Amino acid sequence: MYLLAQREKVVRIPPDRLGENLDETVEVLARETFEGRVEGSDSLTVLVREIKRDGPGRIVHGDGAVYQNVKFESLIFRPILQEVVEGNVVEILKFGAFVRFGPLDGLLHISQIMDDRIDIDDVNQRLLGKDTKRDLKVGDRVRARIVALSMNERNPKESKIGLTMRQPGLGKIEWLEEDRKKKAEKGGKAE
Repeated sequence: MYLLAQREKVVRIPPDRLGENLDETVEVLARETFEGRVEGSDSLTVLVREIKRDGPGRIVHGDGAVYQNVKFESLIFRPILQEVVEGNVVEILKFGAFVRFGPLDGLLHISQIMDDRIDIDDVNQRLLGKDTKRDLKVGDRVRARIVALSMNERNPKESKIGLTMRQPGLGKIEWLEEDRKKKAEKGGKAE
């Protein structure tokens, strides 16, 4: 889920940057300092904008840098446990598939893809259901639920996010459309 939040933080301006345009320097340093970082244990700051200095900077004894209070808007991506997400399959491996949703990737373990035994087709980079003959390959659009979540503060791209598609209303988008058509033909309600 994306959120837009107002933030107040401190930016450290190193001594070698003090002769530059202060507003531009603060803007560059705020972006470098906050974008792409995990805040708390569950929020990834995607973008900062509308960066403004707040009051005069402070100098700390023994450090030639200036510490400047700043106010800004930040676009935050916060995945939530049990949230339903849509994304694209970006990689197929022997143990499952990685799905990119927003700025992060989640693992769709082979046991969480469908209610069918799955064959791995290494040559064509796809996972194939033995009975249903449904396949999952790179580029497919899927709807999944977040079932495990552990954000990595040091390297957000290495966060551990577990996904499942083994629930009603989840799966490859094409499979969901096929299921709706079958139910409509039988006179049942579509999910």
